[in-house]
Amino acid sequence: MKKLFSILFMTTFLFTACSSDGERGPQGPPGQDGQDGINGGTATIFEINSDFFYDGDANLWTTDFLSFEDFTDVEVLETDIVLIYRLDAVGQLDDGSDVDEWSMLPQNFFTDEGTIQYVFNHTFVDTEIFIDGNYDLSSLSNDFTTDQIFRIAIIPADFHENASFDSSNFGSLMNSLDLKEQDIKKVGKLK
Repeated sequence: MKKLFSILFMTTFLFTACSSDGERGPQGPPGQDGQDGINGGTATIFEINSDFFYDGDANLWTTDFLSFEDFTDVEVLETDIVLIYRLDAVGQLDDGSDVDEWSMLPQNFFTDEGTIQYVFNHTFVDTEIFIDGNYDLSSLSNDFTTDQIFRIAIIPADFHENASFDSSNFGSLMNSLDLKEQDIKKVGKLK
């Protein structure tokens, strides 16, 4: 018991003898600046013009895989949110100027034959856009498969979780991200 008491006394003495009342050393060198972004990440939006090709085995139309590194230098994380919008129409404002009308995917269309839907899947590396339907799509109109314009938004998960915007409204997304039309990278026609 005496031995245990002696050990406890010495340990307590050592801890109290080592106080931080001494002089501070010099300040270390400054760290590197972090990347500017939204809550630690950077949002990006890019626009593509794509044709679809028919996959007869799956009875759907698809784009090629769209690799994010081909369109942006922003690192895409597994937790990031990917939203895709399709140019639905070009309307006119009261002053006669044109305005793009964007619809968020998935997007449904009801044809005489049945229903088709633009959908997509993605990883943190790439995305692929499909046209799926509930009937034989082999003769689907070129109006749905040719020269389709999409905007792909990659949004940091922290921002998406804490933001108050309507993700189905492309204008609301742009306002929330404080992005302007000139901030969107326009890739053009994909081959």
